Amino acid sequence: MLRLDPHSRLIPTTFLSQLLFLFLFVCSAPGVFSQAAPARDDDVIRVETDLTNLFFTATDKQKRFITTLTESDVQVLEDGTPQHILLFQHETDRPLSIAFLIDVSASEERTLGDEKAAARAFIEKIIRMKGDEAAIIPFTERAFLEQPFTGNMMNLYHVLSQIEVALPLYYGLGQPIGGMASAPGMSVPAQGTTALWDAITVTSNEIMAARPGKRRAIILLTDGRDTSSRVKKNTAIERAIAAETVIYVIGIGDEKYEGVDKGPLRNLAEATGGQAFFPKKELDLATAFAEIESELRSQYLIAYSSSNKNRDGSFRQLRIEITNPELRKEQLKLRHRPGYYAKPLSSDARGRLD
Repeated sequence: MLRLDPHSRLIPTTFLSQLLFLFLFVCSAPGVFSQAAPARDDDVIRVETDLTNLFFTATDKQKRFITTLTESDVQVLEDGTPQHILLFQHETDRPLSIAFLIDVSASEERTLGDEKAAARAFIEKIIRMKGDEAAIIPFTERAFLEQPFTGNMMNLYHVLSQIEVALPLYYGLGQPIGGMASAPGMSVPAQGTTALWDAITVTSNEIMAARPGKRRAIILLTDGRDTSSRVKKNTAIERAIAAETVIYVIGIGDEKYEGVDKGPLRNLAEATGGQAFFPKKELDLATAFAEIESELRSQYLIAYSSSNKNRDGSFRQLRIEITNPELRKEQLKLRHRPGYYAKPLSSDARGRLD
């Protein structure tokens, strides 16, 4: 029988797994924190060890979130090899870092007002605990950091209300986000164009990668009409995965400007472990934000130490499988990022793990 328990918050691990995880945590702790030691025992992602952290959600055929899975119900495979799970938790209370990446090109002129209203309502619901934070980044040919990460609701509301469509230029107060390398033959996007893939790339590299210890997500509001990016879509996807960032897409546009290019947006979301929504009216827009909120609050966290110790920067493919025979019959859908890049550890961290 499938177990549905919306009030479940924590899935206990086995006693042996807890001891093994605690041993790794203690051995790696001295001098490796990027900031002050976390107050919570489960905040393991801030420690520089060889632990891999993988968030996932489970839904049934009716698209209801399943929150009662246990460690014994699942198996993690890295490049096809089963991994030993050290930590399994239901993560409804882990702090969130969410960047709103908002297309303000001329094609969004008639939809931006509804987007801002829906985003504000979403912020009111999602920023609800200490550590939750959001950033606001409008983009045209460049991405502008109008509001760095903050949990201050009034600041977020104020900045959101000030964002306007670029007709033809964007006149916000935020600084352009740098980090895009130039190369021979690579032209700088012209003013008034839309560099969608560039915006995702710099947001992932410069903003999201700097938020260790949090669940990271980009909510992208756009019609998907890229006209001037210097990088390709696949590069943007790679950078989001490297920053451990899930992208949720809300594809919204104006038929006057060719509408929404759904294919690339759907691919972008699925390739990073997120979802794409294509609302046709204001109510659909609110529904899309509500579904994103539900998913973010219904996640599990798995932590494991990869059996492949060769940290050469290569991409490792991840897959989670249901092992419980009864649950297999339910044909649950598991959503998670497709993999990660095995970044080299610092020499100090390597010494502690040897």
